[in-house]
This record gives sequence, structure tokens and C-alpha cells, in this order.
Amino acid sequence: MEGAGSGGLNANLRPGVIAAIAALALDQTSKLWLLFVFDIGHRGAVKLTPFLDLVLAWNVGISFGWFQNDSPLAQIILMLVKAVAVIVLAIWMARSRTPIATIALGLIIGGAIGNAIDRFAYGAVVDFALFHVQIGGKIFNWYVFNLADVAIVAGVAGLLYDSFLGVPAAKAP
Repeated sequence: MEGAGSGGLNANLRPGVIAAIAALALDQTSKLWLLFVFDIGHRGAVKLTPFLDLVLAWNVGISFGWFQNDSPLAQIILMLVKAVAVIVLAIWMARSRTPIATIALGLIIGGAIGNAIDRFAYGAVVDFALFHVQIGGKIFNWYVFNLADVAIVAGVAGLLYDSFLGVPAAKAP
């Protein structure tokens, strides 16, 4: 019986579920700490390194702040799209044949759920990390992001790696 002794969770699926839970936990813990313990909202920007600052940015759009819209209808639509995406990714993860793809999909799912929790709780996603570089006296900033975004990007990179360089799929007979 598949999954016997593992609480019913397919052993091939377990790494993806663990990755999703870890990404979600790290994301939400970092955001809660920054908002309610460190109180980033009242501190303003905090310089960590010459190239990384902690800042508070409320992202009402989608990835990288695209499609900024804080209307209730837009937020509901984004939540519905995200819910459908998580379901599709979970089905894909359940059918995944490689550990890299399973973990990558788990990271994307955990990151998506983490950002969805923000959208539900605050009406926007909590972003806080800002990379920047100064070249010739001009400062270039990257998008402000969070650990959920890092998990999503790492998951996409894992899927790309798996699709281009991973173990080739078995050929049909």
C-alpha cells in the first residue's frame, strides 16, 4: 500500500510538501517579525549592507508590483487566480516524477500561499528586501521583495533546471 507508515502521504510527494511548509513558515515568520517585533513600519529604511536595505512596501499588485490596483474587486480576482494556480501546481506536484521538480513546485506553492495570506490579512503583500547598486553616482534599485518571492523564483529556477538539465523522461514503449 503506497504511503503506508507515512501518515498517508506519498513518499515522492513528501519533499514538495516539506518545501511548501518551510517556504510558507519562513515567509510568514519573517513578515510577522518585521511588522510586529522589529516594527519596520515606524523605523523606515534600515541599511543592512552597502547593497541591501530593509524597507516596508505594501504591494497591491502581482509579482514585482505589476498591475497595481487596490480595489476590493481586483484583490478578490487576484486571490481567485492565486487559488486556482495553487491547485494546478499541487496537481502538477502530485504527478511530478523527479525530486527537483517536486521540491521546486513545493517552493512555488509555499511562496504563493504566503503572499496570499498577506493579501487576505492586510489587503496587500508585505515586501521588505531592497537590493541596490550605485554606479557612476546613480543608484539602481531592484524590486522590493520578500521570502515568498525568493521561494517562487527558486522554484521556477528548479523547474527550469529540471526541464533542461534534469533526468530525461522515460520514453513511451
